Amino acid sequence: MRYLLLIYTPESDTPPPDDVAAASHAAYATFTADIKARGLFLAGEALTPTATATTVRVADGQTLTTDGPFAETKELIGGYYLLEARDLAEAIRLAAGIPGAKMGCVEVRPIAEDEQTVRALRAAPRSP
Repeated sequence: MRYLLLIYTPESDTPPPDDVAAASHAAYATFTADIKARGLFLAGEALTPTATATTVRVADGQTLTTDGPFAETKELIGGYYLLEARDLAEAIRLAAGIPGAKMGCVEVRPIAEDEQTVRALRAAPRSP
């Protein structure tokens, strides 16, 4: 089964010291290499800071945009992994190994793979 692991960590206006950033990058590289070697990795990316985000809403047929994330919170999504796991227990064990889990949290979400959802997604018109 596929799971999306959303990594929530505190966001800061100032970059971390070089040694802290290097240690974090090394920890993520080690984790990513491990899950790739085990054949569990499907996708994963780091995200840019929330200051670069745009939130989109549609109200009364009008598209409304605002800068930044949709909610005020201390922890923001900094990245994700899309993994293949046997079950939720394995997905939770994998999430616990993500370095960001030590500073924030990791939300584990199963990917909808039921027939109704898959059919609806296949039938959805494609954007040009």
